[in-house]
Amino acid sequence: MHTILVVDDEPNYLVVLSELLRDEGFEVYTAQSGQEGLPIVRDTDLNLIISDMKMPGMDGIQFLEQAKKITRELPVILITAYAEVEKAVEAMRLGAFTYLAKPFSNEALLASVYKAIEHYDLVREIKRLREEVTPRSGFGGMIGKNDRMLAVYQLIEKVAPAPSSVLITGESGTGKELVARAIHNLSPRKEAPFISVNCAALSRNLLESELFGHEKGAFTDAIAMRKGRFELADSGTLFLDEIGEMPAPLQAKLLRVLQERSFERVGGNKSLNVDVRILAATNKDLKDEVDKGEFREDLYYRLNVIHMHLPPLRERVDDIPRLVTFFLEKNAKQLDKDNLVISPDALRLLVSLPWEGNIRELENTIERAAILCNNDRIEPEDVQPDSSDLTGTQEWSSSLDLNQFIPEDLSLSEVLNGIEEKLVRQALEEAGQIQARAAEKLGITKSLLQYKMKKYKLQRKKS
Repeated sequence: MHTILVVDDEPNYLVVLSELLRDEGFEVYTAQSGQEGLPIVRDTDLNLIISDMKMPGMDGIQFLEQAKKITRELPVILITAYAEVEKAVEAMRLGAFTYLAKPFSNEALLASVYKAIEHYDLVREIKRLREEVTPRSGFGGMIGKNDRMLAVYQLIEKVAPAPSSVLITGESGTGKELVARAIHNLSPRKEAPFISVNCAALSRNLLESELFGHEKGAFTDAIAMRKGRFELADSGTLFLDEIGEMPAPLQAKLLRVLQERSFERVGGNKSLNVDVRILAATNKDLKDEVDKGEFREDLYYRLNVIHMHLPPLRERVDDIPRLVTFFLEKNAKQLDKDNLVISPDALRLLVSLPWEGNIRELENTIERAAILCNNDRIEPEDVQPDSSDLTGTQEWSSSLDLNQFIPEDLSLSEVLNGIEEKLVRQALEEAGQIQARAAEKLGITKSLLQYKMKKYKLQRKKS
C-alpha cells in the first residue's frame, strides 16, 4: 500500500483531499502545518507528500526544503494559487515533483499523484537493482549444462508464468536464490519488485517486523512507522529463504497471509491487502520437519504447490570446469589480473573434491586462490586446505599402520565414509545428541553435520 502525507492549514480542504486519496486505496497521514508534518516525514515510510504552498509559519517552499533534507528522493506535489505560480516554479528548481494551481479537478490531482508515485517506485527499484546486480552468465545467472540442471531450467520456464507458490530445496550453496530470481524475471511480475528475506538471520520479533512492518511505538525501538517486506513486494515476488527456520507463531501468521492476502503491521489494527507471489527455499527436509511437529503441515502444502530440488555440486561435477572458468574471469576483472589462469593439475584437483559447501564454497576457493597465487597462475597448493592443517594431519598419521585395522579389499571412498560415519556417531554420543555441540567438536557447521547424519541415515534428535 502506498502512503501519502497531506499538509494543509485549512481543515476542510485537508478532509476533502484525504478522503479522495483514501477512496483510491492510499494510506493517508495529515498535518495542518509544515512544523506538524516534518515529524511524520521523519517517522513514516512515505511514498508522496502533497503540501499547500501558502501556510502560516512555515510555507510550502520552506517545508519542501526541510523535507528534502530528511529524504531527498521523496516526491513532493505543491498546491498553489494562480498568483503564486512563479513561486511554484522556483519550488520545482528546489526539488518539487510538480505543482497544481487552484482550482484543479480530482482527475488532475490523481493523475499527478499516480505519476509521482510511479516515478518514486522506479527510482527506488533502480537503486535496489544497482545495489544487487552482479555480472553473471548462463540461464538466469546460473551456470551449467549438466542434465539435472537442464531439467531445472526447463521447470523454471514452465512455472514462471504461473502465480503458484514454489518450494525450492537443496543444500546450502546450491543457488536457490538464483532460481527464485530466474522465476521472477521470467514471470509477468518481472517489472515489480523482487524482495528477499532470510528467515534464519533474525529473531522472531525482528523477523515479524521485517516481514509485516510496524507502527510507530509498537515496541521499544519502533521510533518510526516502517513498511515490511510484504508491502514492499506488492505486485511482485517475495522470496523467503531458510523458511524451515521460521518460528511456529510466524508460520501461523504467514499461512493467514497466504490464505487471505491481507495482514496487519505489528502494533497496528488496520488490514492491508497485498498481491504477492511467494517463493520459499530451505536446505531442510520440510516433510520430515512436519512429521516431527516442527513445521505446520497446512503451511507446507501451501508453499509446496510446485517443488524444485537443486542437485549438489558433487552430483554435477561436469559443470565444475565451467564454473571455475566463470569465477576466474570474475576475479581477474575484480583484481585487475588479466593473465589469471589455472593449471590443469589444479583443475583436476577441484573436480575431485567433495564440495560440501557446493557452488558457494567453490566460488570462495577460487577467490582466495586468485588473491594468493604466484605469477597469476593457480596451482594445486592454492586450492588445498591451509598448510597448517595439512601439517597437523601428517604428524599424527605418519606412523599409522593402516593394515592393522583396514581390510585390503576396500576402496578409498569406503574407507573414508566408514571412518567419517564412526566419528560422527561418536561426536553425537559424546555431545548427548546435541547437534550444535557435536558439530563444534568435529569442527564443522551444524548444517554440514545434519547433511552427514542424513547421508549415513543417523537418527536426528531435536537440538
